[in-house]
Amino acid sequence: MWIAVGSLAAWLWLLLCQGFFWRTDVGLPSYDREPESWPSVCVVVPARDEAAVLPASLPSLLAQDYPGRAEVFLVDDGSSDGTGELARELARRHGGLPLTVDSPGEPPAGWTGKLWAVRHGIDSARARGPEFLLLTDADIAHAPDSLRELVAAAKSGGFDAVSLMARLRVESTWERLVVPAFVYFFAQLYPFRRIGRKGTRTAAAAGGCVLLRTEAAERARIPDAIRHAVIDDVALARAVKGGGGHIWLGLAERVDSVRPYPRLHDLWRMVSRSAYAQLRHSPPLLLGTVLGLALVYLVPPIALVAGLATGTTPAAVCGGLAWLVMAGTYAPMLRYYGQPLWLAPLLPFTAFLYLLMTVDSAVQHYRGRGAAWKGRTYARPEPAADES
Repeated sequence: MWIAVGSLAAWLWLLLCQGFFWRTDVGLPSYDREPESWPSVCVVVPARDEAAVLPASLPSLLAQDYPGRAEVFLVDDGSSDGTGELARELARRHGGLPLTVDSPGEPPAGWTGKLWAVRHGIDSARARGPEFLLLTDADIAHAPDSLRELVAAAKSGGFDAVSLMARLRVESTWERLVVPAFVYFFAQLYPFRRIGRKGTRTAAAAGGCVLLRTEAAERARIPDAIRHAVIDDVALARAVKGGGGHIWLGLAERVDSVRPYPRLHDLWRMVSRSAYAQLRHSPPLLLGTVLGLALVYLVPPIALVAGLATGTTPAAVCGGLAWLVMAGTYAPMLRYYGQPLWLAPLLPFTAFLYLLMTVDSAVQHYRGRGAAWKGRTYARPEPAADES
């Protein structure tokens, strides 16, 4: 009974005191008027073996309706599927913004491959002297006015970084079960309202779409200062905010990921590749996370069923109320993804899957496989000499 009471108390705290993380009305900030002069923007796209998704994503970048000067730098990070040549062919076929395709070679020690590609792209873009950099993944499709809206919001709000959580694909059964929960858990860890508020320590970004002021990137030494980061979007946001920058993160309406995750195995790899890195490879944090997930997500249905079976009414009531609050906070995310609300009571099952993915991430780490990105694995990085 007391465990059920603790779970209900945790849910009431999450409902009222965790930055209203469950609300999905945090959209791109509105602005009163467009900039008098549109700043130049360079779009940097790190790409490794992305031939399968480029036809659905790259043309949307090239077709941006942007009043100022903009161009795209796609960095082919050692692809084996013809990603670079396909990008050039798509540019020839569709036209639009100028496209430069380059390759940085293998990353040196201490760099994750994606950030090495990002650095190469930023170095190439720096010669153009852009005021803003748009860092976007190769699987992200943008509406024609996406860049225009991002820049206008950043200029109007005085933001150094504006990031949108791209709407992930939810078509297969497993995507419907797992993907909305992924964004829900992310918002629970990093409440969007706190991220955009000055004076708070909460910082995060969504790596698929980050508009970054070049001056802020230089001040925070992006990406060199985070060169070892596997969860690079959160590390980037922390570096910018830690350097006095004003950042913002919210949900996208017309920025979509086109990458499919049709099988549970695909989603499992997406989560487990970096889950233990999120816990700083700490066994105590792993244990605390497992116990926390169990208390918050698994106890409510177990307490309800066990309480009814044994006649322990207080346990059943507390478990049922906690489960109800859990489902209620999940419902807005399901609506955002256009999914039926009957999936909300299944969140404990999905949370149990995430618990197993997190444990598996730790197991893979201690087997020497480390975190992974596009076929590369990374052992636990050693801190740089200038880091605290």
